[in-house]
Amino acid sequence: MKRSGGKDPLTATPGFPIRAAGFSLVELLIAAAVGLVVLGAMYSVFTIQNKTFGNQEQIVELQQNVRAAMDMMIREIRMAGYDPIEVNSDSDPANNFSGVPVNASQLQVRADQNSDGAIDATSEENIVYAYNAANKQITRNIGAGAQPFAENIDAFTFAYLDGNGNVTAVSADVRRIEITITGRTARPDPAYTANGGYRTYTLTSVIALRN
Repeated sequence: MKRSGGKDPLTATPGFPIRAAGFSLVELLIAAAVGLVVLGAMYSVFTIQNKTFGNQEQIVELQQNVRAAMDMMIREIRMAGYDPIEVNSDSDPANNFSGVPVNASQLQVRADQNSDGAIDATSEENIVYAYNAANKQITRNIGAGAQPFAENIDAFTFAYLDGNGNVTAVSADVRRIEITITGRTARPDPAYTANGGYRTYTLTSVIALRN
């Protein structure tokens, strides 16, 4: 229906209808392309953040692993030579024992924890730490065979020191033990070129013997 003296409201010009509001195919393609670019950028950011988080998580786990191993070893080494009934000072040399027998390939800790005057070689009175290079482990043996104590270990070294801080090979002169543990991440990081992709953490402690 036309208004008197006016134009048909459904046509802008005679014979041509007004185009309904909407998007053309070209506009939809452009919008889709822009959306894909934005999604790609967001995915890249997410991937980078996720990788960074994973790397940081491995580093934290590595540090905790090395520190936990060191803390336990410190507690046990400080007990070395514990001799509550003083068998090392009596008149019978046959029952004497060394708290830390010097050995280059293993770290042995001996203590008379049950106060019976003897070292039980099949208990925690006789602890042997050693490094298993093939499996990247520090092992702990209390008489039932070497058991994994710390995993993902690149190096485990120790030195026996006398009262002046000098290295000694005499068990009776040992007053301190210097321990160094180097751990590595459980998995390599392809973006980290050093050390085969494994990040490392080294911790050194000097433990004074109490007994």
